[in-house]
Amino acid sequence: MEEQFTREDALRREGYRHACHIMLYGDSSAKLFGKIPIKHIVLMQMRFDGLLGFPGGLVNPSKETLEAGLSRELHEEVGVAVPVGVDNHVSSCLSPSCPQLITHFYIKKMTEAELREIERAAVAAATDHGLEVLGMVRVPLYFLKNGGGLPYFLSHSFISNSRAQLLSALQRCRLLSQGELEKAVRQAEQMRRTNSGDPH
Repeated sequence: MEEQFTREDALRREGYRHACHIMLYGDSSAKLFGKIPIKHIVLMQMRFDGLLGFPGGLVNPSKETLEAGLSRELHEEVGVAVPVGVDNHVSSCLSPSCPQLITHFYIKKMTEAELREIERAAVAAATDHGLEVLGMVRVPLYFLKNGGGLPYFLSHSFISNSRAQLLSALQRCRLLSQGELEKAVRQAEQMRRTNSGDPH
């Protein structure tokens, strides 16, 4: 697991670049096919490189606060300058895929109406739509037959540590139980092995 430290310690480290990303989520009363409760909306995005990740990007702490930089990145990627505060900060750690990069992760709960507006704006107003961001996606937090839903979603490819951030955030926000998360991860790993032709 990556080395974790406080937001303040991260900002004191010299010679590092900083990237901030956020999980926007909220409760939902909608039902899939009129019978499977959606329960929660969790937004991620399909990136230009075909990998799944959270909205956000590089921030320069010498010119702006981490939170102001993240809000700026959100305006570019989802078309709305979502206000982000220090109280939304969850973790800071060294990036497992980029040397000299510290990743900061945030979580913000919003209403279903606010999340729907972000989804609309991401297509209609975001400058990065169709370029750096290919589209917003909702994380399916339910289980269907044969691994459909969350297990299938987790079997896709994610940028850097965003898959681990997602799983940690789902547990932290109590959107799924520990048992449900373990089941989803287990089924996703089985799918990956099957798709790669590895029987073990």
